[in-house]
Amino acid sequence: MTIWHAERGCGDPVVLLHSSAADSGMWDAQEEALSERFRVIKVDFRGYGRTPYRADGPYSDADDVAEVLTALGVRRAALVGSSSGADTALRLAAAGLADRLVLLNPGAEIEPTPDLTGYWAEENRLLTAGDAQGAAELNARLLLGPETTAEARARLLAMQRHAFELQLAADPEPEQTEREVSPADVRVPTLVVGGAHDLPFFRRSARHLAAELPDARLVELDWAGHLPALERPEEISALLLDYL
Repeated sequence: MTIWHAERGCGDPVVLLHSSAADSGMWDAQEEALSERFRVIKVDFRGYGRTPYRADGPYSDADDVAEVLTALGVRRAALVGSSSGADTALRLAAAGLADRLVLLNPGAEIEPTPDLTGYWAEENRLLTAGDAQGAAELNARLLLGPETTAEARARLLAMQRHAFELQLAADPEPEQTEREVSPADVRVPTLVVGGAHDLPFFRRSARHLAAELPDARLVELDWAGHLPALERPEEISALLLDYL
């Protein structure tokens, strides 16, 4: 299955990979800004936005994106990933599909911290009870930083609730598999972005990845939570334009 995707603009390709708390709509401001200079490609992973949550067998988000890039004739691109989208970007880079990376508030293969395990447990409790709205509100409360506007918060709630509803309705639930990636093997220029108001696990993860990736630079934003592209979209657009 080819996942939903769209492209805008001309120039070198830039692929925007969304967080599991949102869908491709989280990049609307960055898509507009970047498309003045780049060919911007964005996708909805399975179970998000406009892509159904189904599969004929085990699937991989990285393989899905690679299929899209092949269909579009893109051999290598700058990959911008937010949170779990950063993990997908790393897997695509390990497969040789990236010439540059931006990892916004990534997770890493480190020991889960109490803040993360508590978050997961509460989200699972709400979803097991079928409370997609409550789980979406939990994500907005924990992930968005103090600079977030009411409009951006409402947009995140809508994206996250829609994703939860798609995923809760799936029968059977698709099986997702991903290949292991060693950051030390990802040898492309990388900008790692962390947020001072993010959960401790993700702050630690950003520093860990910046240290492990061979050609990485860490930027820590003193105003940001977990989703800075939504919190201060113009500032993140400027950061991306400068780096890319």
